[in-house]
Amino acid sequence: MLFRSELSAVSSRVLEMGGLVESQVARAISAMTGFDGELADQVLRDEQRVNRFEVDIDRELSGIIALRQPTARDLRLLISISRIIANLERAGDEAARTARVVKRLLDVGIAARLRLPVNDLQFEAEMAVDLLRKALDSFARLDALGALEVIKQDRQIDSEFEGLLRKLITYMMEDPRTITSCIDLVFVAKAVERIGDHAKNLAEAVIYVVKGTDVRHSPVAAVEDVVG
Repeated sequence: MLFRSELSAVSSRVLEMGGLVESQVARAISAMTGFDGELADQVLRDEQRVNRFEVDIDRELSGIIALRQPTARDLRLLISISRIIANLERAGDEAARTARVVKRLLDVGIAARLRLPVNDLQFEAEMAVDLLRKALDSFARLDALGALEVIKQDRQIDSEFEGLLRKLITYMMEDPRTITSCIDLVFVAKAVERIGDHAKNLAEAVIYVVKGTDVRHSPVAAVEDVVG
């Protein structure tokens, strides 16, 4: 009974960390689209909290594994939690990277000329935030079908990134004065695309818990076969 309580507690901590990362990413994008330096500062402060979450949950996992020696699905859950918090921490890093770009653009005073590509970036970012939210929900419910949908939708973010990259290249050709800052936006767009990848990794961990099959690096059709 105590072991069940420990598993529930550590899972709740993961969801708490996930909620923080989700809001951190959303704030980073709001800071980018609104060129809001205060929001960017808050994102950077949140980075420290996310890092503490990862270290604390890792410590809890080590203690549970050492004391309880779990097997089967319980062991898969703990292994997956370790993967999930690592991906959440990296998603938080991408949010912090975006916040640093905002600060740099504000410092050089280029913000006003970047309204168009930044607005185009917002759609991709909103998709990534939504995907992260769905991945966390699939973990909360241990819902393999929901996790499968996250994996499928990650392709849409990849497509949006490619389209946005083409737009930014066109924008730089039309206004060479903004080349340096547009390159910054390319890195932000790539950061957003990676957040989608981290959401996908979370979903793969959920499927591992539920189905007992490691679907990392597997084509979608193979994952569909596993989930059934």
